[in-house]
Amino acid sequence: MNQQRGVVLFFALIALLAMSLAAVALIRSVDTNSIIAGNLSFKRAATTAGDAGVEAAITWLATIDAANSGINVYLTPTHPFNVTGGAGNPGYYSNLDPTVSLTNGTGIKWSDTDSKLVTANDTTGNQVRYVIQRMCRIPNSLIGPAANDCLFSGAVQSNGSMGVQLPQDVCNGPGCPVSGQSPMYSITSQTIGPKFTVSYVQAFVY
Repeated sequence: MNQQRGVVLFFALIALLAMSLAAVALIRSVDTNSIIAGNLSFKRAATTAGDAGVEAAITWLATIDAANSGINVYLTPTHPFNVTGGAGNPGYYSNLDPTVSLTNGTGIKWSDTDSKLVTANDTTGNQVRYVIQRMCRIPNSLIGPAANDCLFSGAVQSNGSMGVQLPQDVCNGPGCPVSGQSPMYSITSQTIGPKFTVSYVQAFVY
């Protein structure tokens, strides 16, 4: 009996150690799940906020289209849609260069000189910017005579603020695009949120 004294205490200490390790593992698991859930929430909020950039870009296109309704975009080199940075918008590009990256920081750097700031800090701490790229290969060029160098939609009518005027409404005669088509634009919205969350949303409009 004397040789067995302290055995219960030994096993109790082992059980206590095992329970302590299990408790630590459970706490770490809960903390990790909370962190993941929080990151997903920030990511979702940033992606949702990106829609504001797309809407702002569409509004800019519609505003410029309305302000220049008397100018033939297909035959006027100085029309804002034919000039990168047109109408003082650093986020507008008259062509899309597939070699220029939008996400790795070597092409478009999403600064005030190459993108348009929509909001510096919304209610959730997101900063939203956008870039508009006309779907053409050649920068600062008329799209009428060079229709093969641009991507056109097959639209038959303008869909409110999500479209630009159709060729038959503003252009007649040689050099005009095929009736019923409109040039397409790629809109990319970047959102930088809390904890360095970054999200991109892209849309194509005409």
